[in-house]
Amino acid sequence: MVGKFQVLTITDDAAGRIKDIVEGSDEPVQGIRVGVKNGGCAGMEYVLDKVFEVDPKDDLVEDKGVSVYVDPKAVLFLLGTEMGFEVTKFRSGFTFNNPNQSSACGCGESVALTPVDPSALEALKSAQ
Repeated sequence: MVGKFQVLTITDDAAGRIKDIVEGSDEPVQGIRVGVKNGGCAGMEYVLDKVFEVDPKDDLVEDKGVSVYVDPKAVLFLLGTEMGFEVTKFRSGFTFNNPNQSSACGCGESVALTPVDPSALEALKSAQ
């Protein structure tokens, strides 16, 4: 959505995969939730879950016909991230092109993230 502040952007491939997940679910799904948690050899891991019930605290990104809910504890780690989806010879899955990522482990499952200064986030929101 042009002109509206968004924590992250979604590629066409990611939107297509999210649509497949939502439409292929046996239960009504509102979209997916993205977050981060401590874990892995580099310190943090991305977490994805189906959203059956919307949490009003989540930041909502609506783009390309899909809804992505961002866990409020993850916003400062995900600001400016591009969420994609790729299929390669050895794996398929969501990808995160994250400017806050300072390193990653060799397997690619774990990352080191530096949060954005909260005042910078407020400045971006108020500029919209």
